[in-house]
Amino acid sequence: MKLTVYGSGCAKCQQLTANAEAAARRLGLDFSVEKVTEMNAIIDAGIMRTPALAVDDEILVEGKVPGSNELEALLQRQA
Repeated sequence: MKLTVYGSGCAKCQQLTANAEAAARRLGLDFSVEKVTEMNAIIDAGIMRTPALAVDDEILVEGKVPGSNELEALLQRQA
């Protein structure tokens, strides 16, 4: 499973990354994390608000930082 975090690398982006990694680990998923910080790449991905999280190139979260429990439920549906 590929987790992609879109954003500038700010504190919210870092928190989203940490929450997503924690949720994926709790589910025992085999995952990798990619961080996209280049604004043109973010726009090309269709992201209008950061931070955003995509799982296997499907955008699940945009413009907010859900807790790891909420992300765990989202990831479980994707697995």
